[in-house]
Amino acid sequence: MNLLSKKNLISMVLLFVVSSGVFAADTTPIDTGATAWMLTSTALVLLMIPGLAMFYGGLVRTKNVLGTIMHSFAAMGIISILWVAVGYSMTFGPSILGGWFGWNPDYFFLRGIDESIMDAGVPEYVFSMFQGKFAIITPALIAGAFAERVSFKAYVVFIAVWGIFVYNPLAHWVWASDGFLFNLGAAGAIDFAGGTVVHISAGVSGLVAAIYLGARRGYPYQVIRPNNLVLTMLGAGLLWVGWFGFNAGSSISSGLSTAQALTATQVAAAAGAMTWMIIEGMHQGKATALGFASGILAGLVAVTPAAGVVQPYGAMILGVLASMVCYMAIMLKNKLGYDDSLDAFGIHGVGGIVGAIMLVFFIRPSWMNNAAEAFGSDWTVWNQLGVQALAVTVAIVYAAVMTLAIIFVVDKIFKFKSSEIDEMAGLDRSYHGERGYGMLNPN
Repeated sequence: MNLLSKKNLISMVLLFVVSSGVFAADTTPIDTGATAWMLTSTALVLLMIPGLAMFYGGLVRTKNVLGTIMHSFAAMGIISILWVAVGYSMTFGPSILGGWFGWNPDYFFLRGIDESIMDAGVPEYVFSMFQGKFAIITPALIAGAFAERVSFKAYVVFIAVWGIFVYNPLAHWVWASDGFLFNLGAAGAIDFAGGTVVHISAGVSGLVAAIYLGARRGYPYQVIRPNNLVLTMLGAGLLWVGWFGFNAGSSISSGLSTAQALTATQVAAAAGAMTWMIIEGMHQGKATALGFASGILAGLVAVTPAAGVVQPYGAMILGVLASMVCYMAIMLKNKLGYDDSLDAFGIHGVGGIVGAIMLVFFIRPSWMNNAAEAFGSDWTVWNQLGVQALAVTVAIVYAAVMTLAIIFVVDKIFKFKSSEIDEMAGLDRSYHGERGYGMLNPN
C-alpha cells in the first residue's frame, strides 16, 4: 500500500469518504469479493434512475408522464458521456484553480485507468462507473421541482452544464483527498454517500429553479392530481432496493462496513415510512400511499450521509426526524405558494440537511473513540457539528448561486419554461410527439 499521511489513513478506516483517491500499483491483486459487490452496487444505483422515473412519472398528469420519465432517462445518456469525458477527472483528479475542481489528464475519457487497480482491490473502472451513477441521478432529482412546465431542449442543456459546474466541483470538495471539505476541521466533513453532494445540492437547485421559472399554469387554483400512484409506489420500491447499492456500495468494500451501511439504510427507510404514515393519519385522518412513499424517501435521504457512521437506532431516529421535518416543509410550501412540483426540495433538500447535521449525535462509539485517538482534543462532537453545518452551508450557497446563474443563461438562450400552448398540450405531445398511455386522452 502506498504511504499515506496519518490523517488520510485514519480517514479511510473511519470511512469519512468513499475513496481517498490514492491507488495501488498495477500489481495489486483484485479482491473478487469486493469487486463483485461493487459491480452489484453499480447496477443497483443505475436501477434507481428508472425507479425515479417511475416515481416522478406517476405523480404528474397523464399528458406529461412520458415527458417526465424522459427527464430521468435523458440524464442516463447525457451525464454518462460527460462523466467519462471530464466528470471523473474533475471529481477525483488533483485540485486545480485554487481547488475549485480536480483534473488528471489520465482520467480524460478514462484513457489512463485501463489496467488500474485501487488499493481496495477493485478495478478503477468499477469505481469510476459506480461514482458515475451518482452523477446521473443528482440532476435527474432536480427535474421533480419543475416537472410539467419546462422545454426538453433547455432541460438537456441545463443538466449538462449543471453536472459539470455544480456536481463535479461539490463532489471533489467532499470526496477527493485534497478537497477542502474533505480536509475541513480535524476529521473532515462526513458525507458517506451523498447527503450534501447529491441531495442537498439537487434539492436546493430544484427550489431555485422552481422559484425562478414560476408555477405551472393554473397552480395552485387548479387541482393537479397524480395520473398513476401505482407507478409511483413501484418507483419508490425500486428506489428503496437501489439505495442499498447507493449507501452500502459507498464503503468500496465487502465486509463489516458494508453490512453496517446496509442495515442503517433499511431501518431508516422503514422508520421514515412509518413516521409519515402516523403523522398523516393524525393530521388528515388517513394514511395515503403517496405519504408512505414520501416517508420512505425522507428516511433514505437522511441516512445517506450517515450510513457509515451510525448504528441502527441512530438511523431509525434520523428517519423519524427526517419524516417529521420534511412533512412540515411540504406543509410550509403549500402556505408559501411556490410550485416545487414533486417536492424535490421538501424531501431531498430538507432530508439531506437533517441527515448531514443530525448524524453527529448518533455516531457509533467505536468511530468516536478512533477519532478521539487519532485527533485528540481537536475532535469533539461539537467541533464536528460545526464542520457539518459549514459543509451544508457551502453546499446550499454554491448550488443556489450556480444554479441561478445557469438557469438565467439557459433561459435567455433557449427559453427554459414551456410556452402556454406547449404546456397546455402536455410535454409528451409537445416535445416527444408521443403519448404515454396510447390512445387515452392526454389531458
